[in-house]
Amino acid sequence: MSTTSKQLPEAGFLRGWQIWGSKHRNIPALIPISRSSFLSGVKTGKYPKPVKLSERTTAWRVEDIRQLIESFGGKS
Repeated sequence: MSTTSKQLPEAGFLRGWQIWGSKHRNIPALIPISRSSFLSGVKTGKYPKPVKLSERTTAWRVEDIRQLIESFGGKS
């Protein structure tokens, strides 16, 4: 994994496209996984559950994503 959890803020939220990346926005993935695979993993409990920030905004806690990256053997 080229991105480490050191590059993440201490606290806050990440939108989905920040986690699985966006070619359109030229944003590399934090976790090399497709959107559908990540959301499937969320549904089964393999990945952290999102937080609903508003009616149309869903995000994940940075702390949860950092912990997930570290569980894969990523550097902290």
